[in-house]
Amino acid sequence: MANGSRQAAWEFFGTELKRHREEAGLTQAELGYRVFVSGGYIGQFEQAIRKPQLDVAARIDEVLQTAGFFERTWRKLIDDRRYADYFADVLELERTAARICEFAPTLVPGLLQTATYTRAVTLAGNPFATDAHIDEKVAARVERAQILAATPRPEYWVILHEHVLRIPVGSSAEMADQLEHVSGLAEQRKVLVQVLPTSVGAYPLMGRMVRLFEFEDAPPTAYTEAVYSGSLLDDPALVKRVQGTYDLLRAAALPPEASLALIASAAEDYRRCASST
Repeated sequence: MANGSRQAAWEFFGTELKRHREEAGLTQAELGYRVFVSGGYIGQFEQAIRKPQLDVAARIDEVLQTAGFFERTWRKLIDDRRYADYFADVLELERTAARICEFAPTLVPGLLQTATYTRAVTLAGNPFATDAHIDEKVAARVERAQILAATPRPEYWVILHEHVLRIPVGSSAEMADQLEHVSGLAEQRKVLVQVLPTSVGAYPLMGRMVRLFEFEDAPPTAYTEAVYSGSLLDDPALVKRVQGTYDLLRAAALPPEASLALIASAAEDYRRCASST
């Protein structure tokens, strides 16, 4: 669905939400209390500024007795079966964010991955998958990355732990391609990259990825992942705490120029290894 038609559909979602809410005789605050979000969030849903999570859409159906209308509409607009269910909300946040800040402790983030890197990661976690399944996952991730080529595109700031550079994914040549791809995006000013060196030792969020989304007209949101699960955090106090932790990571990381030099050095090491085999 194109961005324009998607936004129009969300505006319809908001209009219907407002109509059903008013027919039920509820204020935004009253409906928000019953579905466990603030009244301000209900107002943002109605104005298509913010998109509800699936569980919120389902609770709205229960409260307003709309026979699953809002859940079905949500699934049509957001749900993408090429991704895990818990990641569906994140796709919409990526499309609408003005700024994305991410910390990656072990893997190159999805928006920066080459197709061969994605294939190696996907195959490692799905050793019995069919070629068609692997191809579908790779195509979906390549499609996601197109937001970095869009106009306008979000400001994208990434902190990579040095482990990301040192853990070989795929062949040495493919790993060199991946690191050069990251460097190329940075040189094109499509992403700002910093590396957190191993010499730092202990660091905030030890081993945990985190992604922060900021918007022009909505409060910020944080996202983090565990094993086969993900969590969106939109409580203002909690998001502020995550932002503070990200600032600590940024302060400990190498400056952008030094980070790119370290990435280039790692890519050269992989190239030499590939040429010697």
